[in-house]
Amino acid sequence: MISKIATAIEFPNLHIKINSLPKSFSVFGFEVSFYGLIIAIGMLLGILLVLREAKKTGQDYNTYIDLAIFVIIVGVVCARLYYVIFRWNYYSANFGEIINIRGGGLAIYGGVIGAVITAIIFCKVKKKHFGQVADTAILGLLVGQIIGRWGNFFNREAYGGVTGNSNPFAMRLFFGKEFAIGQVPSSVLKGMAKITPKSVIDLKYVQVHPTFLYESTWNLLVLILILVFRKKKAFQGEVFIWYLGGYGLGRFFIEGLRSDQLLLPWGWPVSQVLSAVLVVGAIVAEIVIRKKIKSEKA
Repeated sequence: MISKIATAIEFPNLHIKINSLPKSFSVFGFEVSFYGLIIAIGMLLGILLVLREAKKTGQDYNTYIDLAIFVIIVGVVCARLYYVIFRWNYYSANFGEIINIRGGGLAIYGGVIGAVITAIIFCKVKKKHFGQVADTAILGLLVGQIIGRWGNFFNREAYGGVTGNSNPFAMRLFFGKEFAIGQVPSSVLKGMAKITPKSVIDLKYVQVHPTFLYESTWNLLVLILILVFRKKKAFQGEVFIWYLGGYGLGRFFIEGLRSDQLLLPWGWPVSQVLSAVLVVGAIVAEIVIRKKIKSEKA
């Protein structure tokens, strides 16, 4: 049973309004969050695409079934640890909340880092070429990211700062049972003063950038480009490098719009810094490796 008491979300310029969007539903008395369900669906579809790619390229798909088991477990744990570490001021005072992931709080970069380390160890033990495995598995990761971001939509999280009425994708989050004014960053509440004459106590909604939508769309574009050009790769692992650079590029700009950034001690958004490092690293790796291949053929 889906809760009848939920709050609305609207995209006014797209003429879309969902009057009652709950965060969870009940099955035989057990509460199931849409956040967790959507992430699970993303993982499943990602695995199916990877298995299809493995079969298409003549690889043993059992390798990727085994890898998926380890990557998913370690990835989820690392995604949570990453989030908790950079929100330690809160979790140090609410220790019991560390293991509560049903309400959100999985950082994608933490999951990616954990997944890559796991894949490296897995390939070393199984004597597989990491580059080939990474090029195949990255397709599933992208699918998981594309779909998983919609879990943030149901949770009313991972949204950006205030945006004006001219933005065609402006999203209004209405206050109610599922979304309270106390959950909104002060920067967003202050920003609302620029687009509405109402005082904070009179606000019925906030109008923000749907950064979850921006990132999901960007990842879809990256996936499409990889699917189109993957046969033109010059070496094993190049598709993985394309992913790092492509995802990092989009995330760098999107992260700048976020209102819930995880910050380094000196105030810089950690995901934005990491994104910049990935883009530069991917460009350097691409140039160096291709140059090396060219010189070896000469």
